[in-house]
Amino acid sequence: VHFVESGGGAVQSGGSLRLFCAASVFTLDYFIVGWFRQAPLKDRWRISCISTSDDSKYYADSVKDRFIIYKDKDKNTVYLQMNSLKPDDTAVYHCAADIELSRCTYYKGNYTYWGQGTQVTVAS
Repeated sequence: VHFVESGGGAVQSGGSLRLFCAASVFTLDYFIVGWFRQAPLKDRWRISCISTSDDSKYYADSVKDRFIIYKDKDKNTVYLQMNSLKPDDTAVYHCAADIELSRCTYYKGNYTYWGQGTQVTVAS
């Protein structure tokens, strides 16, 4: 099972990007998929998560009302639409997933599958 991120890049403050997390699985059903980010010299934090079973979604306060997480089961892909980007959003973004979890959790150690990460840079 592999998860691969893409869609990162460099934008100006206030701009938008959409990140992709593509899964090499037959189906995304029953996976919990989270987006984490890690800025230089900081820990990796979960900023959003989706349950592919019931479509429940969670957002960290720092990205709420700016970021949207959603899935396309036909494409086995989870997206993170990022709007109104700020310089503080600059980080490497990773998607992570697990099939054993019953719901989204904050703790990164609960996620088994990780992508390699994609860089997002927001200039002021």
